[in-house]
Amino acid sequence: MSGRTSLLLPVAALMAACGTAEAPGDAALSSPPHPPAPAAAVADVALLSASGSSVNGALQLIAAGGGVMLEGEVRGLEPGSTHGFHFHENGDCSAADASSAGDHLNPGNSAHGGPDSEQKHLGDIPNIMADDRGIAHVRTLVSDASIRDGGTHDLVGRALVVHEKHDDYVSQPAGDSGDRIACGVVR
Repeated sequence: MSGRTSLLLPVAALMAACGTAEAPGDAALSSPPHPPAPAAAVADVALLSASGSSVNGALQLIAAGGGVMLEGEVRGLEPGSTHGFHFHENGDCSAADASSAGDHLNPGNSAHGGPDSEQKHLGDIPNIMADDRGIAHVRTLVSDASIRDGGTHDLVGRALVVHEKHDDYVSQPAGDSGDRIACGVVR
């Protein structure tokens, strides 16, 4: 009997006792399939310039406790400038001025406000500020928002817009933040 055969006989006997006669290396010896782990709720947005600006960016949205964490960079801003930053209701940035994105995302029909306002649109998120190189580093929690659940607070399929001026968090209906200088659809 060869060395290999002598090793296989005890394995074959053990397999026969377990009700299978497949040789080592066959699928019967591999672990039973496990259902795949649920994919983390993640989405991306690529900001493209609008209204003749050169502003662009890339951000990621990740489901987090109590909302969605928004992280990434917006580039091409004037150094040291502050800009309104909002989720809008339509996932459409096709108009040259991004007006196709519609109004701020507001499923609760609330008044416009700032991050700490009692009343605000779901799309009202903190202003962004560019550093001395014209880059805004974004990391903010969008409270009560969701991704990939299909609900009214789901940000997937909505537009993210950068405005030319800062949001004053007071003026109605949208904070007097001026033209839309970048727009991207959350995918």
